[in-house]
Amino acid sequence: MENKNVGYILLGVSILIVIIIFLFNSALRQIVTDTCTMAGHDSCTMDETISQQTYLSLAIVGLLIIVAIILIISKPSERIIIKRVKEKKVNRKIDTSDLKAEEKQVFGIIRENKTIFQADLIEKTGFGKAKITRILDRLEGKGIVERKRRGMTNVVVLKGD
Repeated sequence: MENKNVGYILLGVSILIVIIIFLFNSALRQIVTDTCTMAGHDSCTMDETISQQTYLSLAIVGLLIIVAIILIISKPSERIIIKRVKEKKVNRKIDTSDLKAEEKQVFGIIRENKTIFQADLIEKTGFGKAKITRILDRLEGKGIVERKRRGMTNVVVLKGD
């Protein structure tokens, strides 16, 4: 529910409570005048108690009215809508027809793992460091893979991922 609606409801309830307080107050004063046993005095001590209770309840209702007015006047907070844009994965087709058997083998391992350390490629293929470096140079030259330096080794990733 919006703040303004809550404010109007609170204001209506407050006005209803004020009416009830005055009705209750007049009924109590009538009872006090009929039953006060203090003969010869201008006012009964119960009158003071009724006045104190009336002022206290009117003060509480006054606070409710202030809160209602603040809710009515205040601007509603703006909604912030955040949409997450899903990135489209482009499955680009890589032409492997012109690759050598060794390049296809290395490419297959990289495609399977998405990212792999160059040292892990050496272990999985059984090729030497120099041979893997030459194969990766050729694949990188064709725009198929990309090497990124990580410490003492390289991370090999498919280009575009």
